[in-house]
Order: sequence, then structure tokens, then C-alpha cells
Amino acid sequence: MRLRALAPGKINLCLFLGETRDDGRHRLVTLFQSVSLADELTLSTVQSGPDAVVCSGVEEPNLVSRAIEGLRARGWDGPRVRIEIVKRIPVAAGMGGGSADAACALRLAMELAPGRPEEVAALAASLGADVPSQLVPGVALGTGAGELVEPFGPLEPHGVVIVPQAVALATPEVYREADRLRLARGAADLDARYGELVAALRPGARLPDSLLVNDLAPAAESLCPAIADALEAVRGSGADHVLVCGSGPTVAGIFWGAEGAVRAATAAASLAERFAGATSATPVGVDFGMPVFA
Repeated sequence: MRLRALAPGKINLCLFLGETRDDGRHRLVTLFQSVSLADELTLSTVQSGPDAVVCSGVEEPNLVSRAIEGLRARGWDGPRVRIEIVKRIPVAAGMGGGSADAACALRLAMELAPGRPEEVAALAASLGADVPSQLVPGVALGTGAGELVEPFGPLEPHGVVIVPQAVALATPEVYREADRLRLARGAADLDARYGELVAALRPGARLPDSLLVNDLAPAAESLCPAIADALEAVRGSGADHVLVCGSGPTVAGIFWGAEGAVRAATAAASLAERFAGATSATPVGVDFGMPVFA
């Protein structure tokens, strides 16, 4: 049997950074939006041998192999599998590519041999803060360290231009730089931002610029000064709002409205002359990349 599915990347439409918790992770209030820039996973059942994950340029163990191992440890009795990954989401770029792949692998495994949803959710949270938000693509508000997820309906139509950088940034390094720069908000401030987001997240809403904030951006720019040039270039392309994706260094521009996707595609074409890999994407929801027989 062979199953195939797409693993959509994500952008953080906002990321409000709180103080460090007792477990060493930071409190967050963040809004995830899945986008059409996606990796592709193909799961094949095998008659014998261990589970295997094949992805050019990505060594094992990785999040996908850990996801399958975690399922086995929790009693999942599906057949042995080989998972092949075609990467399109930039690696170590703040778009959650590894987390997207792990979430997609869990969806494929559940299609092959269903397991208990609560066990899958717990496993996703143990794999990383971004994985739970990507189990079901769409718009999701993350709290805790990002792993506590509340789904919301789609926002106003919009397009996204995505500008990767030539360097990678390790997420822990960005958080350490954020601590050095003392970027964390107090608990009351973080709770207030959460309340504002919940009030703003009406179906079809356009979020105000005051909520489209990434508190990690100064730390990412400190480690990768080229981000500033990319932000200015995307702003100059006509984006309604520009931001750093997650922990960076990828930069995104938001183009609101019914023509947003066309505007984003036009901007990506012009930016590609200067920034290799610049592309456009659209928001996607729950039905995107559902497993199909390959």
C-alpha cells in the first residue's frame, strides 16, 4: 500500500514572547497560518525490516522517524513503513518544515491504522511546540509554549510572498538571543495580547497591524542582519504587512483581499531576481493535503 499527502508549511501571523517557564521553554501567544508551500510525503508499507524515513539532505533520527517511533511506543500496530519526503519548505527557516512533516506522517499513519486521537495529540506535543498546530492545517492560536492549540476559521482572503535567506537559524539560538536582548513580555501583557487576538479572530477577519507582531524578529535580525534588507524589499513590493516567519530567517509579506494571491505572485516574481527561492503561497485549511492512495 502507498499513501501520499502534502505537509503544508506555516507562517506565524504573530508571535508574542513571554518569560521562561520552569521547563526552560518560553510562554508564547502565537497565531499559526498553514500555507500552500508544502513538502510531499509518500508512505509505503513494507513486508520486513525496520521503519525507514528517506529525505535527501536530512539525516535520521529526525522528527518524522521520532513520530513513528513514538506511535510504536504507544502501542500503534500498523505495518512497517518507509516514508519518503520531498522537501520544498526551506530548512531551519522558521516555517516549521520538520514539524509539518512529522504532523503529516502522523496523519498518514492514522489513515493506515487508526489510533487514539488523544495519544496522537500527546505525541505531537512531545515532538515540538509547532507539531500540534499542524496536525490539522489551518488557522490556530497557540499558547503554552505553542503546543496548546485552538483552531479558528479562515481569515480574510490573502496571498503571501515568502523570501528565504541563504543562511539557516537554529531556533534555540534565536531564543537565547531574545533572552540576551530581554525581549520577553510580562504575564499580564501576554494575557492581554491573547484576549485581543481571540476578539479579533472572527470568520473572514483582517487582523490589525497592531497584532501582526513577531517579538522574535529583533533576535533573528541580530543574528542575521540580511533579514532587514529582505523586510525592506518585501515592503517595497507592495505588501500590506511584512514579518519574520517564526524564529527566522525567512521573511513573509501579507497581501490582503480577493486579489491578494495575484499581488503576492507578482511580487514574488520581481523579488526572485534578487532573492533566490522567493515564491508566493496562499492560506490553506483542514482539507489541504489529506492522504490519498499514491
